[in-house]
Amino acid sequence: MNGFARWLPHPLLTPVLTATWLLLNNSLAPGHLVLGLLLGLVIPRFTLAFWPERVRIRRPRALLGLAGVFLQDVLLANFAVARLVLAGPRALRPAFVVVPLALRDELAISLLANIICLTPGTVSARLSADRRELLVHALDCADTEALVATIKSRFEAPLREIFEC
Repeated sequence: MNGFARWLPHPLLTPVLTATWLLLNNSLAPGHLVLGLLLGLVIPRFTLAFWPERVRIRRPRALLGLAGVFLQDVLLANFAVARLVLAGPRALRPAFVVVPLALRDELAISLLANIICLTPGTVSARLSADRRELLVHALDCADTEALVATIKSRFEAPLREIFEC
């Protein structure tokens, strides 16, 4: 491992961790900048043994597009969940839905499960042992096939493009 790779084993993770620290503290104070940068440098080095292989992002632009779609869905889902809460429990149509996965990359599957959990109104409940199906609970689901199609087109397809294609 060369000197640069030893100090920055995951170059994209360092700015992400630094930005996350700054956002969590809601501060751009010099002390927080230094501490965030220090965390961004130290955490990837000490967790290197837990990364079996280097993360390869094949389509960075698709990652930006997915981030935009995710943020839009989170915003819209917040309003939808608020409406459901105000309407009362009789308005809910909860459902468990099995989403067949075309993803094979472990990081991509993990990101999909996390995207689903972070979108209000849905939760990833279980990944099958063979990693071919993800059980998702939806707070309000009138059409299970439509939910599966939405997850596959809005999240799984871009993740395949980013990490597998």
